[in-house]
This record gives sequence, structure tokens and C-alpha cells, in this order.
Amino acid sequence: MVQAIPAAEVTLRDLKQVFGLQQSQAPTFFPEWSELDPTLSEAEQQLLDRVKANFIELMEDPPMLENSVKMVVLAPLLDLAGFYHKPFRIETETSIDVELEDEGIVIRGRIDVLVLKNRLWLLVIESKRSDFAVSRAIPQALAYMISNPAELQPAFGMITNGNEFLFLKAMRQPTAEYANSKLFSLMNPNNDLYDVLQVLKRLGAAAISP
Repeated sequence: MVQAIPAAEVTLRDLKQVFGLQQSQAPTFFPEWSELDPTLSEAEQQLLDRVKANFIELMEDPPMLENSVKMVVLAPLLDLAGFYHKPFRIETETSIDVELEDEGIVIRGRIDVLVLKNRLWLLVIESKRSDFAVSRAIPQALAYMISNPAELQPAFGMITNGNEFLFLKAMRQPTAEYANSKLFSLMNPNNDLYDVLQVLKRLGAAAISP
């Protein structure tokens, strides 16, 4: 009998027990979020400053719901990162099943925004309400990422509630591992959206490199 688990209810313990997923402690496992080119154009910085200002103003009447997060924060970031143009394409509300052979376990859920480059999943973006801690969505995002059909390629993810941003990297082979970035936040004194955009650009460049 097949056991179906909603992705929103998956825990890190479930992923460890069912898929053998372990958190990597190696500093070299996920350099894509920290080794960045600090150069952003003045126009990019001005737009990101406006995005932050719009978000802060909307936060005066919380909570900021998921669709508002996508419109106010995610849309301009994806645009500046170049993900609306070829070779990338955007899918939204994508259904996904993560199956474990011989164990009869299926994890089912929907991805909010999926950025694709051929068969390489570049980003699995799970947006939440502005009062929802992004750490609560880590297991769900990882469950989607390890279903990446290109098992020999890494999958990258970003979770955001509009205020906080967390990047993830996961591999299926040779062993199932993942790691996360530091937590970026719009509540920090400087505009962390600068760093978030740089990470997105770095992941985009990695996806299209030979």
C-alpha cells in the first residue's frame, strides 16, 4: 500500500529516515551563496531600494499574504536576475511527487515558483506569509529539490516570506546532502536584497555554464 505524505507536513527527520538526506558540514559544499561578485548597477540598487521600501510600508498592515509577497518582492527579483528570458522559463503551482522505490512512500505537493533551465531545476521558490518563519519551509523545499530528475546535478532553492530569504543546495548523488546559506533579512540595516540578487545571478550563471 502506498503511503502519501503531504509535502507541507514533511519534517527533516522524515527526509533523513526515508531518503538518507544529511546536512553537509563541508564549507566547500555550497560556495554559490557566499562567493559573490559585489558589483550591481546603480539602477539595480535603486530598484531594490524601492522594493524594500514598498515591503516595509506594506508591513504596517500585516500579515502580508503569499500572493502579495510574490508580486511585491519576488517578481522584481526574478526580473533583475534574468529568469524571465531564455534559456530559463518560469512555471508556477507545479505539482510534484517524490517517490521512494520499493518503500511505497510518495510525498505530494505543489511548488509555488519553479525556474527551469532544460532539465536542470535551478530554483524551487516557496513563498510564505510575511509572518511565517522561513525555517518552517525548509523540509518542504528540500522534498521538492530532491525530486530533481537530473540526479547528478545540484538543485538550488530559495525560501522567502518577503522579509527573510534562505538559499538551499541539495544533491542526490553520490550521497543525499544539503546545506543552507545564512539568513538574509530586510530588517537588517543595509539592504540585503543586494546580496539576494547577487546569489540569484550566481545560480543563474551556474545553470547555463558548460
